[in-house]
Amino acid sequence: MRVSVIGGGVIDHETAETARAVGRELGNRGHTVVCGGHGGVMEAVCEGARAVGGHTIGVVSTPDYEAANEFVDTAIATDMGNARNVLVVLNGDATIAIDGSTGTLSEIGHALDFGRSVAGIDTHDIEGVEAVDSATAAVDYVESAVESQ
Repeated sequence: MRVSVIGGGVIDHETAETARAVGRELGNRGHTVVCGGHGGVMEAVCEGARAVGGHTIGVVSTPDYEAANEFVDTAIATDMGNARNVLVVLNGDATIAIDGSTGTLSEIGHALDFGRSVAGIDTHDIEGVEAVDSATAAVDYVESAVESQ
């Protein structure tokens, strides 16, 4: 399964560790990470996934696929700015949100609009987002949600 992981582009050490743990959990379970391809949560989740042999896809906002972080296996250049947020969530079967601000909020909205299940770790508290407290709980939730669709 492909799981979109969304979150802040600038994060603290604790949030980076959470994102790496999500990446490792997804990679260990054989899932592909889809993200925005830049820094912050996006880089940390890709780093975690790659550390355990997982595959990562980065949908970057620029016209240059080389703008993706070093842990992205497959970069997709869009030259769409934040409009690429729709593509990030559409290319996942479910979404995990970690931290984040308005860009993450827009991605959560798109994910919910397109019927994607969303697990959230320390992110926006809105209807439709399943608040969880760990990487394991986030991946358990999205797996269960996709299986029951």
